[in-house]
Amino acid sequence: MGPQSGHSRRDLDARENLAGAAVGEETNVEMQESAIEGPGAAKRVDVVIVNWNSNSLLRECIAALDQSTIAAALRVIIVDNASSDRSSDGLSARNLDLTILRNKRNLGFSVGCNMGAKHAGAEYLLFLNPDVRVETDTVERTIRYLDDRPNSGVGVVGVQLIDDGGHVQRSCARTPTGASLLLSTIFLDRLTPFVPSHFLLEWDHATTRDVDQVMGAYLAVRRPLFERLGGFDERYFLYYEDLDLCVAARAAGWKVVYYAGAVAQHVGGGTTAAIKVGRIFQLSSSRIKYAAKHHGLTVAGLLVVLTSVVEIPVRLLLLAAEKITQRL
Repeated sequence: MGPQSGHSRRDLDARENLAGAAVGEETNVEMQESAIEGPGAAKRVDVVIVNWNSNSLLRECIAALDQSTIAAALRVIIVDNASSDRSSDGLSARNLDLTILRNKRNLGFSVGCNMGAKHAGAEYLLFLNPDVRVETDTVERTIRYLDDRPNSGVGVVGVQLIDDGGHVQRSCARTPTGASLLLSTIFLDRLTPFVPSHFLLEWDHATTRDVDQVMGAYLAVRRPLFERLGGFDERYFLYYEDLDLCVAARAAGWKVVYYAGAVAQHVGGGTTAAIKVGRIFQLSSSRIKYAAKHHGLTVAGLLVVLTSVVEIPVRLLLLAAEKITQRL
């Protein structure tokens, strides 16, 4: 990426308050601003990217956004959760306004997203993973869809996500019931057709339609709605925060839409691929928290038992087998 040209760049250090900024509590930070130029043009979209050791993926993500057809209307807010790989250092863009918030420790995805959103002022928020690379017209198409008068009841939008092999990812999901959460924890969604999978694997994702949930890798939402819902629930350190937000939006009378008219490339697991064991525990923990919130303590308690006795041991065995196979 080339040097900045005519656009402001902000590098803000978000210092944790010594009293603590635990997940689920209000994040208290002390902002220190430096090298701030004059304000740019009014922005229509604030793009929030939570970064944690994404290596080169973050730079590729920024470079793709910088080529957007509406780059001048975007502000990119990067929340770095104490990365050790310096992936958020030295970032620049020709056409974008960049804001970087740095945390001294990893506060989690939900907290990071909410921190970024608190610095937003545009009409729309776009939460984007560092392992997503938009096409030049992806963001413009998304905003045009939300701007269309017939879509005034749409609050949350996701787009078609393509993997490295060019295949359309099955990124949309159905809202889980208490029963489906329990049965999927013991893998019955994979072993029998009578238990539906969480993701809509049976649908080719080739057309635009209302859905229960779009993936948080690329999630656009009207900012007033996001604020009215209180942002992401910060009890989720990682995973299930996107589902929880979509459930809340639909409960408030808004539509959640998968828009097939815009496309982005999604590597998948970009920042968590290197910590597969940690990913297993975070996924299980967030599922239990979701169950407790939406289906009660009885379901959550049963999930704790099934997760401890069945799911985690099986997943760890599969992970160990994978490592052995790779060494052969």
